[in-house]
Amino acid sequence: MKPGLDRLVAFVGLFFLTPFFLLMALLLVFATGLNPVFRQQRIGCQGNLFWLYKFRTMTNTRDTIENLLPDADRITPIGRWLRRLSLDELPQLVNVLLGDMSLVGPRPLLAEYAPELAIHKRHTIKPGLTGWAQIHGRNHLSWPEKFGLDCWYTAHCTFSVDSLILWRTLFVLVDTSPPAKPITPCYSTEPEAIPAS
Repeated sequence: MKPGLDRLVAFVGLFFLTPFFLLMALLLVFATGLNPVFRQQRIGCQGNLFWLYKFRTMTNTRDTIENLLPDADRITPIGRWLRRLSLDELPQLVNVLLGDMSLVGPRPLLAEYAPELAIHKRHTIKPGLTGWAQIHGRNHLSWPEKFGLDCWYTAHCTFSVDSLILWRTLFVLVDTSPPAKPITPCYSTEPEAIPAS
């Protein structure tokens, strides 16, 4: 059922978000002078690579010797706002509709990690827009903690777990309080993390 539900929700989401997408496209073209959507290769299910879509949040400004400036110097005000609320990820609904991603799953890693991580257990299922690690600390987690949480999810992905993740993701996105490290980790950092008693 999951692939069908993913595509249905993605289709409905894209339909209702079309006005927002058009507005963002106009604002981003004005802010960056570039295509408002960019694509980037990521690792998908079974290690297969796919093109992931995101709203462009930075310009391509370069220094005098044609090197790109640091990210902090290239991000636009609207791009910073989109990233803060994770709205730059919304074009990935297209990836869900195409079947490359799911609504819920481990976040897809950059293609450059493929040689080492393509066969990792977290890649036995489709990557997702949000996931178990995202509602347990997001970027404040170490890589071992993220991977542990992702591996726990691969063994426990059910409709109820996915529903919980989607619900809690809403609160993660609207929480504008200062970032904080997670309270004592409730999951181990072993390759397959299990809930602590």
